[in-house]
Order: sequence, then structure tokens, then C-alpha cells
Amino acid sequence: MCPLVSTPLIGVLAVQGDVREHAHALERVGARTCAVRRPEELTAVDALVIPGGESTVMDKLVRAFGLQEPLRERLRDGLPAYGSCAGMIMLADRIADARPDQETLGGLDVTVRRNAFGRQVDSFETDLQVEGIVEPERPLRAVFIRAPWVESVGPQAQALATVEHGPAAGRVVAVRQGSLIATSFHPEMGGDDRVHAAFVQMVRSA
Repeated sequence: MCPLVSTPLIGVLAVQGDVREHAHALERVGARTCAVRRPEELTAVDALVIPGGESTVMDKLVRAFGLQEPLRERLRDGLPAYGSCAGMIMLADRIADARPDQETLGGLDVTVRRNAFGRQVDSFETDLQVEGIVEPERPLRAVFIRAPWVESVGPQAQALATVEHGPAAGRVVAVRQGSLIATSFHPEMGGDDRVHAAFVQMVRSA
């Protein structure tokens, strides 16, 4: 259960995925965290992280827990949110290869493609420049695991990072729209907390 406190509190959607890793990263950069599994816990938070996992499973569990509409409502009302990997898919307005019954929470004017970088065995790491988050002289080491990429960026969203090398060169892997941020990669697994620090700062500014 999320505690009701006067200081900003960042919830981590805890229906499936790498919840603990995100919570630890947020706490390392000075945030207070709690797990969000029920609508009443959602009402207590000032921001939300949607972790990586399996987007189709996450979608079904969000609906089973009665969280879909409360999440959509809070996102429409301006709740700051950060989604990594499957979280990016959950925040996208459109999925290029969605299963027939798959739904998203929406909020980001982008089209994403699930598992675009391949299977688990195709996981990889690469250095990225992420606009407004990392310094050009110190790129971010990004971890990609069965990751999506952004197929297209609509006029309301902004691309923050693209892959620079290899077969996926030029593909967009980080985006922002207002108080929403999403990445294809897993910063909670790379030991670099700058994405989380930037999100926490955005929450504090909001």
C-alpha cells in the first residue's frame, strides 16, 4: 500500500516486470517509491514508472486489476510517467504489430513496433546520446532486451535518442511528450541512473 505523504512520491506499476530495479534506481537518485497494483494506490502518487516486461501480459493484468481506466484518466490529467521497454509500448498511442486484443494506455503520439530488435538472444548494449539527459562527452550505456523501437513520431512527440550504429542505425529509442518519457532500453539495468534522475527532476519541476 502506498503511504500518503506530503513529499513527491513515484509509484512503480507492479503488475509484472522489473519493478524492484526501477524502485532501486529511483531511490538512489533521492525519490520516494511505492508499488502500484490497485486504483487507490494510484491516487496517492505524484508520478508513475511503467517497467519493462511483456506488454501483452501487462495489458491484460492492468485490465484485470481494474487499473486501465484510472491510469488513462490520470495520464490525461497530466500525471508524469516514464515507461521503459514494455512501458514504452503501454504509453504509445499506436502499436504497429499489436495482437488483435492488445490495448495501450496511450499518451505518446508515436507508433511503436514490439520486439523490433529481435528475440532474447538478440539482446545487446550500445552507447547513446539522449537529448536533455546525458552529456555529449559521456554517453549512456543502454541495455536492449527484446526491445521495441519507435516506428514513427507524431507531431506532438519529440525524439530524444536514436541508435547510431548497426542494422538498426537511425531507429528512435527514446521519446518525450510533455510530462511523458519513454525508452526502448532498460536504464535500470545498466547502472547509470541519469534517466531516472532526469525523470525525478521533471516530477519535482511539475
